[in-house]
Amino acid sequence: MSVVIETQMLIRKSINIVFNAFVDPLITQKFWFSASSGYLEEGATVEWIWEKYKATVQVHVLKIKENELIRIEWGEPKSKVDFIFEKVSSIQTYVRIKNYDLPYQDQALIDFVIDSTGGFTTVLDAAKIYLEHDIEPNLVLDNFPPFEA
Repeated sequence: MSVVIETQMLIRKSINIVFNAFVDPLITQKFWFSASSGYLEEGATVEWIWEKYKATVQVHVLKIKENELIRIEWGEPKSKVDFIFEKVSSIQTYVRIKNYDLPYQDQALIDFVIDSTGGFTTVLDAAKIYLEHDIEPNLVLDNFPPFEA
């Protein structure tokens, strides 16, 4: 059985703004991770960092199609993630995130599906808030304890 996790969101911004928000770490860190070692370019390997959680992940960029697709491989064990961008109108972009090639079975697969679905939903929610309203939502930052006053 091949499991594909998918989450999606309409973001009311042009496709080039939304796509760029995911490849440019100076923008992405406003709604997802706290730091990155570089811009997403095909063939590159970058490190994404969540300082609060003392977590890092190596991200290998497998494919980039401008304003259409970002395909990465990440995690340990590795899985693939596609960020798919579809122009709905000049000011609306539909973003789908698909996580697949999951190296898990049984309860570990169920746990991963729950975690990944929630995580990518939170990322899309945060991206929508940031890109549409220019508010840094802190959704990822506030998702898990410890919480700071």
